[in-house]
Amino acid sequence: MLLRPRQHVRASLCFAAVAVCAALTLPAIARAEIHLLRTTVLGGEGGWDYLTYDGVGHRLFISRSTHVMVVDSDSLKVVGDIANTPGVHGIALVQELGRGFTSNGRDTSVTMFDLKTLQPLARIPVGRNPDAIVYDAASRRVFTMNGGSEDATAIDPATGTVVGTVALGGKPEESACDGKGRMYVNLEDSSLIVTVDTRSLKLLGRWPLAPGESPTGIAMDRANNRLFSGCSNNKLVVSDVKKGNVVTTLPIGSRVDGVAFDAARGLAFSSNGEGTLTVVHQDSPAKYRVVANVPTALGARTLACDPDAHRIFLITAQFGPLPDSTAAQPRPRRPMLPDTFQLMVFGE
Repeated sequence: MLLRPRQHVRASLCFAAVAVCAALTLPAIARAEIHLLRTTVLGGEGGWDYLTYDGVGHRLFISRSTHVMVVDSDSLKVVGDIANTPGVHGIALVQELGRGFTSNGRDTSVTMFDLKTLQPLARIPVGRNPDAIVYDAASRRVFTMNGGSEDATAIDPATGTVVGTVALGGKPEESACDGKGRMYVNLEDSSLIVTVDTRSLKLLGRWPLAPGESPTGIAMDRANNRLFSGCSNNKLVVSDVKKGNVVTTLPIGSRVDGVAFDAARGLAFSSNGEGTLTVVHQDSPAKYRVVANVPTALGARTLACDPDAHRIFLITAQFGPLPDSTAAQPRPRRPMLPDTFQLMVFGE
């Protein structure tokens, strides 16, 4: 059909309006790319596992094998250290009490410390090989995920005493709490999610993560009752906690160990030890898509999210050549080079 001049103008205006509306409705991630903002070498001794972001004190608590390194999240300067945490894996913060807790895998204990002074307040015995640790605000309890004894220990953070233990029926990795008295735990050896009532310390249910296998990192979208489980077979599994089933799976990089969710941006992240950060956008609670695989660095497998400034923190180091295998060490690891431990900050 041939358009007259005025019709051409009206049509152009309509097309322009449609284009503007489409741009406004595009996910923010499509208009702003996640990239490396800053890298700093922290140095120091020890390997690493989890790191925890403190949004009140603007600090990062980073586990370093036998101690916890405390870093200012803005200046990226080391501002403190918590010593004598053998085999430390994770750090949980209880802001209303001004206390923090570390899970010490080598001596089956938790160190309770003062958030201001960083001085230890108590040593609390828990189950064997405590790994991840989380604070549940609904029950006002700290929970350790004990891989050796396949259970979770509940601690009263006000008194620093153990109030109970719940058998999980498998080896737990990370857990996430919904703020209403439910805790969801990845079982690495059976590829299941188990639900725990954080007040009664009873198991409420479980469901398989298939086709996901050996889940590690976990995060939760509380508003939409969705869990994100990073699995060792290169899959991010999204679950519906109300129905207890898998919603969808997405491809991610290899050697994932950390997952985070930025609710304001509708973005889930998986930190992959291969050297990538997979970014997943939540189009709706039923629809998700991978929007980026951002290059990071080899070994950057755990992460922490700053939901206010929308930053992602990752840690790693530089490594030497892979040594030859031996009978005592059939699968050797690359040695960490001295004083190369580094912190990376990603954002828009």
